[in-house]
Amino acid sequence: MFILTLAVADDIGALAIIAFFYTDELRLGYLLLGGVGLLLILQFRRLEVWRGIAYFIVAAGTWVAFYESGVHPTLAGVLIALILPVYPPRRSEVERAGELTRAFRQSPNSDYARAAQLGVLRAVSVNERLLRFYQPYTAFLVVPIFALANAGIVVTGQTVSDAIRSPIAWGVVLGLVVGKLVGITAATAAFSRLRPGSLPPGLPLSQISGGGALAGIGFTISLFIVDLALDSPDAANDARIGVLVAAVLATGLGWVLFRLSDRRHPPEAATGLVLLRPVDPDRDHLRGPVDAPLTLVEYGDFECPFCSRATGSIRDVHRHFGDELRYVFRHLPLDDSHPHARFAAEAAEAAAAQGRFWDMHDHLFVNNDALTEDDIYEHAAQVGLDIDRFAEDMRLGRYRHRVEDDDLDAASSDVHGTPTFYLGATGSDLTLHNGPFDAATLIRRLEAARGP
Repeated sequence: MFILTLAVADDIGALAIIAFFYTDELRLGYLLLGGVGLLLILQFRRLEVWRGIAYFIVAAGTWVAFYESGVHPTLAGVLIALILPVYPPRRSEVERAGELTRAFRQSPNSDYARAAQLGVLRAVSVNERLLRFYQPYTAFLVVPIFALANAGIVVTGQTVSDAIRSPIAWGVVLGLVVGKLVGITAATAAFSRLRPGSLPPGLPLSQISGGGALAGIGFTISLFIVDLALDSPDAANDARIGVLVAAVLATGLGWVLFRLSDRRHPPEAATGLVLLRPVDPDRDHLRGPVDAPLTLVEYGDFECPFCSRATGSIRDVHRHFGDELRYVFRHLPLDDSHPHARFAAEAAEAAAAQGRFWDMHDHLFVNNDALTEDDIYEHAAQVGLDIDRFAEDMRLGRYRHRVEDDDLDAASSDVHGTPTFYLGATGSDLTLHNGPFDAATLIRRLEAARGP
């Protein structure tokens, strides 16, 4: 996931460089027209225009405007792709599509067939529809033609000898192999120091360095820039050989760094006996004083009956310790056995955005046998949430990443069941609780952690 995200951001940055530094003649009139096209697509998105033909016409005009302006039109394609709306299917439109499909099944005719087709299309975002439509053409036609057209390298003893002596070839190799590794690793290290805890558990800098090395494999944009930057056929051939040599070296270097990382941080070493991600009051959901001397962390699943029973135990533990205990809840939806748990977890996070996490938390556990999508919306109304805002947050999946972060924490700690508890004195390592999770047992463990 890190390497994929990095590759996308890297290509966007490279295309921006192409647009700003490899534009020989800039025609402002056409560039302004391209900007108007982008604004129009953005307005389509705000108005929730769903017909792909509208986006296609404006996007084609925007591409031509960028081409005529002198700015490389590839940048226009990237900007359009970033602006196009993408969202999970809307609940109301999915239901409408279902109604139209049922109507067609009961009375099959061309009118109902067309209505059902449009209903299904409207429920899916334009971005996803275009991706599905164009992916076969881009994957099997456009990209291979691009690679064949731009990687035309003459490989002979003389050209290889020239490339070995060429500062251009060595510059390309150093930039892709050493520059990517040093730049990505150093930047990640700097940001992780500025924002401690930003790296997920199980992803140390040693593995980041392996990903940074593998980033040197990318050759499409590199070949693209070779054609734009070098007029001499001999110099361009040297640079292309450098690109391909760098891809081979980057692959080998990435393999070596990952092997070294595995030796230094063997995967089996993460036993889950200690909580990997420390409690963060700005991130985690806390019940009790932030500076309480004792901490109890639970990884739970709203659809898990054992978690529901444990909720009663937690109340008794809280009554016993009072302000000496802070309780932290983290999500671990067990998708295989509890199909509604993840949606319920996202609903709790959407409630947290309105300052009602614990209200929703308690309500969901009380009703853990009724967590379908319709049930969740009823629970949200009963808790007193702003339903319009709640529905929009759920439709766009605004807090899905928050649930996935907790899920990743649990997986990194080798936690696969619920409820799972970590406990101990605040400020020290929280250890895994094994055994029963009734109130009396949890109280004894916490009393032992507190000490005399």
